[in-house]
Amino acid sequence: MLTRRQADHQLFIEYRRTGARRDRDALVERYLPLARSLARRYRRGAEPLEDLEQVASLALVRAVEGFDPARDVAFSSYAVPSITGALKRHYRDCGWSVRVPRELQELAMRIQRFNEAASATTGASPTAAQIAQHAGVSVEEVIEAREAYQALHADSLDQPGGSTDDDGRLTLLETLGAGDAEFDRAFERVLLDSLLETLEERDKTIVRLYYQEELTQSEIGDRLGLSQMHISRLLRQATARLADSARSAA
Repeated sequence: MLTRRQADHQLFIEYRRTGARRDRDALVERYLPLARSLARRYRRGAEPLEDLEQVASLALVRAVEGFDPARDVAFSSYAVPSITGALKRHYRDCGWSVRVPRELQELAMRIQRFNEAASATTGASPTAAQIAQHAGVSVEEVIEAREAYQALHADSLDQPGGSTDDDGRLTLLETLGAGDAEFDRAFERVLLDSLLETLEERDKTIVRLYYQEELTQSEIGDRLGLSQMHISRLLRQATARLADSARSAA
């Protein structure tokens, strides 16, 4: 009696000989549970499982069509990397609501998987230092990757956000820019140059380039050799410190 692998091997040989669709479909049917299992394993956030299963199934079909039965290797050993690669590309190309550099995307996904696994094992989330040691990167890169992961599913600008005084719900779009007025008032009360002296040299440069020279975050990042998301985080922290200094001086 033939083993499962021997039976599949014969079916692959027959498919290569005839190219018949029925033989291909029979092979796909045999390994469809594998593709669905991988899709469930790679499910993250709100990504529909149906979409992931479709990606995995199409990758399985391509794997069946590209597999060479003359090679002394099990089909599953060939198919799994093909399917997981397709799932990763799906997240990289379709799952990110905000464009993030590929290297940062991959690091963010790797950190998220480690975080989930460690939390399930210990019952507590690992620290940034623990993640950095595991991933072989700096703590600063871990923080940047965590921020990048938030771009995986950006909130809709039409969803309810803050509340008005009469408890009416505002959308996120209606609340954009709500915090800018306070910074404007702070800068009017205290000279910006004096406030900048409270910042470290790098943060001082970022604030000047952004508010005085009106460079974009990407342009500042190019000038300083940092990513746009890193510049965004530093700018946010710096402006918060400036606002604190302005309130103290007022």
